[in-house]
Amino acid sequence: MMFEERRVLLLDMNGTFMFGEDRFGAAEDFSIQYGALGGVKYAEQINAIIRSAYEYLDERYIDEAYQNQFPSLESAILETFGEVAEREELDRFIGTFAHHELGYIPEDYVQALKKLQKRFVLAAVVDIWAPKALWIEAFREAGILDLFSALFFSSDHGIVKPSPKPFEFILSTINARVNESIMIGDSPRRDLGGARSAGIDCILVGGAKDPDAFMCLDSLLEFCELV
Repeated sequence: MMFEERRVLLLDMNGTFMFGEDRFGAAEDFSIQYGALGGVKYAEQINAIIRSAYEYLDERYIDEAYQNQFPSLESAILETFGEVAEREELDRFIGTFAHHELGYIPEDYVQALKKLQKRFVLAAVVDIWAPKALWIEAFREAGILDLFSALFFSSDHGIVKPSPKPFEFILSTINARVNESIMIGDSPRRDLGGARSAGIDCILVGGAKDPDAFMCLDSLLEFCELV
């Protein structure tokens, strides 16, 4: 069988098993979530605050110089907006940003992950800009948190793909070798590039194509049918 020597499956998140993330378009009104978190004082400024922080991070996300020293969301807010006297307001800004960064996990992907966990040791290599609390809760609510033997969230470490370090961290955490592992993600640059820089084969999903990929599939669901 094609994957008989692979026992470890590393997974990207956004575009791989979580969708509808990164709702930062021009039509988004961040004051709704800010208000839901009890915010009032900066209601007229919150759209500019969130968009400025997003643009600050987005500019650095494509810059290789920041792969291993990626700024935190908090530092992005402080750099673009300035000091916030009230800690609770800064937390509301971060919570508002996180709410719009978070996606959803469709039920068929939940079932696919449960099936794959019976065959592989699962780990996730995830780039997010906000602190991970909402994602941990989303994983728990979907019933997938305990499926993963290791999780690497970039906002914990200030390291983003395609740095090889997240992949190396995961393999070290679960005591796995590169030749028994395979990565699945939707980004040729970040998932394929990062995995290959760590010596790991990568399957691309979601319509992404690259000749260096181990294979290219429509989705994680298609991979699930192959194993």
